[in-house]
Amino acid sequence: MKQTIFRVESNTALTDSVFRMTLLGDTSAVTAPGQFVNLKLDGFFLRRPISVCDCEDGRLTLIFKTVGKGTAQMSRLPAGAEIDTLTGLGNGYDLTRAGDRPLLLGGGVGVPPLYWLAKKLRAEGKEVTAVLGFNTEKEIFGEKEFRALGCDTRVTTADGSHGIRGFVTDALPESYSFFYTCGPMPMLKAVYRRTVTDGQFSFEERMGCGFGACMGCSQKTKNGYKRICREGPVLEKEEILWED
Repeated sequence: MKQTIFRVESNTALTDSVFRMTLLGDTSAVTAPGQFVNLKLDGFFLRRPISVCDCEDGRLTLIFKTVGKGTAQMSRLPAGAEIDTLTGLGNGYDLTRAGDRPLLLGGGVGVPPLYWLAKKLRAEGKEVTAVLGFNTEKEIFGEKEFRALGCDTRVTTADGSHGIRGFVTDALPESYSFFYTCGPMPMLKAVYRRTVTDGQFSFEERMGCGFGACMGCSQKTKNGYKRICREGPVLEKEEILWED
């Protein structure tokens, strides 16, 4: 974990409620897709955890949804604004498990961390299938970016307004070597039931501290409870125990 000051380079709307923010600063602690950063906002006691969508030397890309006062304030930050940021948080995806034909499954704001993963897997010559799930056409983002990477990109919408009608589990390819997924809990449970290979799940949880001190974001596993912010957010399929 590293604490540093980032400066907003740009902050633009992708949909009515989803924004892309690029930050400039020290990215040395961000080492793997699936990690997240924790942002301190003026007037708020708790930081806001946001997954890393992309990372280049000195530049972070974050995609976030406005769901409360904190993220609404983030959406209004202008270029040049400075943000106290904790970076290098959480354990990311393991690219060595991918095999030749990895499958990426993302739902809503679970899509962003899969972009950097796809980018790295494609750089290694992997044949990547990316299934992106949304409720309706007006919520879609990222489709063009995944296609530009050379991924076999499939988009599902619950109402059938774009792409395949249904959910990400309705667009699974016939075969794949390993899967990576991120999204809301109902989606993750459905992916767990429908997938036939090993895989890794990235969990979305409310966090207090964001670095393992408060035990407020725990997931039950075969090895006891694990903190999503510290031992996660990425957990192995075979270790997860689902609670009703």
